[in-house]
Amino acid sequence: MITRNRLLTAVGLGLALAGCKTSGELVVDGGGAGITAVRTTCPAVGIPDYTGDITLFRSPTSRTLADLDVTASMTDLTSTCNETGDRVYTEATFNVVARRSDVTGARSVELPYFSTVLRGGSAVISKRLGTVTLTFADGEERAMASGKAAAYVNRADATLPEDIREKITRKREAGDPDAAVDPLADPEVRAAVQRATFEMLVGFQLTQDQLRYNATR
Repeated sequence: MITRNRLLTAVGLGLALAGCKTSGELVVDGGGAGITAVRTTCPAVGIPDYTGDITLFRSPTSRTLADLDVTASMTDLTSTCNETGDRVYTEATFNVVARRSDVTGARSVELPYFSTVLRGGSAVISKRLGTVTLTFADGEERAMASGKAAAYVNRADATLPEDIREKITRKREAGDPDAAVDPLADPEVRAAVQRATFEMLVGFQLTQDQLRYNATR
């Protein structure tokens, strides 16, 4: 899952199975109905709201267009995942495209970024910082650079317990009292799915002023 918007924690069957190869779907097979939920231990990857862009001004107290220095955005976020071992390895790559207002002379600009792993939508498991260096040639207005982030997740933590998996996937006959009930209506199931759901989020490491600027512009 790749998005410029904030990745939200599960609130329904499809979102609760974030990171799935296929979303949970109701199937009918041999007269019985059940929920098919094919999960992967790989975390969902995305860019949180307001962290995919950064704006630099010549003066730290100015926010006018006349003092605009450099603007940059993250784009083309993609990820790969190796879930064959006890530790699931995810690697994300992205591009940063930037534009400067003064094209005089060659110049390099370093922009900090973060990568963090969340469990259950809120618990921070890890956070790392990196830097992308943009190089503007003399007379050039635009520049582009690439960045990379990586993280490990314990496979056991991202795997649903067998009893929870059975509750989600078991066949339900048409006459069963819970035949039409979403398994995630069960607080125990919902909590287990949330605990096993991980996200790797990537964005610019912004100051409070920069974050506020992005949120209000």
